[in-house]
Amino acid sequence: MKSTVFAASLLALTAPAFADAERYTIDPSHAQVIFSYDHLGFSTTYGMFSGFEGEIMFDEDDPAASTVSVSMPLKSMFTGWEQRDGHFMSGDFFDASDEDLVSFTSTSIEVTGETTAKITGDLTMNDITKSVVLETSLNKADTHPLANKPFLGFDATTTVLRSDFGVGAFAPAVSDAVEITISLEAGKAG
Repeated sequence: MKSTVFAASLLALTAPAFADAERYTIDPSHAQVIFSYDHLGFSTTYGMFSGFEGEIMFDEDDPAASTVSVSMPLKSMFTGWEQRDGHFMSGDFFDASDEDLVSFTSTSIEVTGETTAKITGDLTMNDITKSVVLETSLNKADTHPLANKPFLGFDATTTVLRSDFGVGAFAPAVSDAVEITISLEAGKAG
């Protein structure tokens, strides 16, 4: 039963939506992207994004007829040091404006276990779109005890090369590979 619920939930993230799909909205207070990279071999630097917007169109009867899309402001990036955050938003890296977004849209899925799957999708950052694979686990698909409505919860990881997105300054001294961890909840709308 657990693997059936997981497979149905994961399939909800990958295919075109039809009329019977139910809308789940991302809970921005419980959605984060944490990233890390090696700094000159001396340390690992961490940062995060927040401010998610997005939805999952979930068709319980036909999970393959579901989709997911999420986005967040690039300027929501936070590393814990204001000067570094400013440097990342400068011309050395993103040359960011207030309108710049990071977005992800699922394109396919491969269930790999009872609570695990590989979700492939298009990641757009710095006006560049690349396919990435998220190693995903279903945390829970149940009625949320405080919201009193159905919720889905996932964790996912991936590694991207920042140079693929045009922000490869100082590589390889500062690692090109960036480790990403995602955790999010989505509640049924309405």
